[in-house]
Amino acid sequence: MNIQAEVSYYPLARPDVNDCINRFCSILSNKGLCVVTNAMSTVVSGDAAKVLQTLSEAIDSVGQDTNFVLVCKVSNACPLEIEGDCHKS
Repeated sequence: MNIQAEVSYYPLARPDVNDCINRFCSILSNKGLCVVTNAMSTVVSGDAAKVLQTLSEAIDSVGQDTNFVLVCKVSNACPLEIEGDCHKS
């Protein structure tokens, strides 16, 4: 089954929030999924198991040294590509 997850990652009490966010998004982008990064969220689309495993890996990685809040919405009813803006790695 294919899903689409909209994820917003917020590192807490860090002076380098952009570095943390970029690291989180980089992990998502390097797994061959459809990833579209917007100003306030990132949309990840693909096979459900792969999307969820990738999110788990990103959470494990950034959670080692940063407290954070992650907001995630998941749907199996959304299209995989967003206006042709899909970036696959």
